[in-house]
Amino acid sequence: MGAVIGDILPLALGIAISPIPIIAAILMLLSPQAKGTSLGFLVGWLLGIVVAVVVFTLLSSVLPDADADESKPIAGTIKIVLGALLLVMAVRQWRSRPQGDVEPPLPKWMAAIDTMTSVRALVLGFLLSGLNPKNLLMGVAAGVAIGSSGVTASESAVAITVFTVIAVSTVAVPVIAYLVAAAKMATPLEVLRQWLVHNNSTVMAVLLLVIGVVLIGKGIGSF
Repeated sequence: MGAVIGDILPLALGIAISPIPIIAAILMLLSPQAKGTSLGFLVGWLLGIVVAVVVFTLLSSVLPDADADESKPIAGTIKIVLGALLLVMAVRQWRSRPQGDVEPPLPKWMAAIDTMTSVRALVLGFLLSGLNPKNLLMGVAAGVAIGSSGVTASESAVAITVFTVIAVSTVAVPVIAYLVAAAKMATPLEVLRQWLVHNNSTVMAVLLLVIGVVLIGKGIGSF
């Protein structure tokens, strides 16, 4: 059980530290319909993460069983491929980082956040967490790590819960903090938003590089 938690922790952190959903949540908290849209986005973000990791946990659980001391070539190959894809994404993110004080462009959908409904915010949160390529790869890797580990159903549920709580934390914390003390959070959230916008590509490049290397290492160790 401990080994599984160790495998999924960096993957959960990889989703949690992803700047774009945090920026989206902050923009919603600074919008006219802050409460409805931010809560909708949080629920969608949570559902997307849970669905991705549960689906791939179930799929990977049908892989051929192996004793603890035996190699797991199928799971290892999947991890190596996922790690390589994350390295490719890391290179792309690094090349797209802004130079100097140039403000990088944000996705066009962020311009519509001020007029977004809670339902649309929920759908957006689900898409960003469950179907975003970077997050999906990490959800797949987490599902493979849990499903191929041979742990019991209850232990898998605990691992999925731990993964989800960590992955959703960086969106949940500002939303909850804003709902508790809206007036005090406006300025800190704006400062954080500006920093994340400027450093989005750099943060993601470093993050994807580290997680990609870890995944490849875990994959090699499965043979």
